Formats: sequence, C-alpha cells, structure tokens
Amino acid sequence: MNLTLSIAIYFVMWWITLFAILPFGVRSQHESGEVVEGSEPGAPARPLLWWKVLWTTVVSAVLFACLYGAYPYLSF
Repeated sequence: MNLTLSIAIYFVMWWITLFAILPFGVRSQHESGEVVEGSEPGAPARPLLWWKVLWTTVVSAVLFACLYGAYPYLSF
C-alpha cells in the first residue's frame, strides 16, 4: 500500500469514525436544565469535541492498523 493510498484511507476512516462517535455522551441543554436564552433547547450543553477528536484518532488508528495488517491477504 503506497503512502498516498494509506493517507486517503486513514482520512476517510477518521471522518466516518468521527460521525459515529459524535453522538456519544451528548446531553442537550434541555436535559441538563441549562437552556441559554435564544438558543435551541436541543443544542448540546457540553459537546466535549476535543475528547471526541482524541477518541476518533485512537479508534481510527486501530482500525487502520487492522486494515494495514490484513491488506496483503485481501484479493481485489
């Protein structure tokens, strides 16, 4: 697997993983009882995006390592 293909696959995996991880642990302003006036009550109270970016990077790296290890055995 060449470098360009590896970067492209990791990039796509990272974004798919980010969208899968984003909903975890989100509480709306309505659920937490801290609705900011003028905002949507369903908006997240604390989205914790930096933790989600960190977890996305870790999970994507593990998935990519599995794919990279299995790549020689895949037939296209």
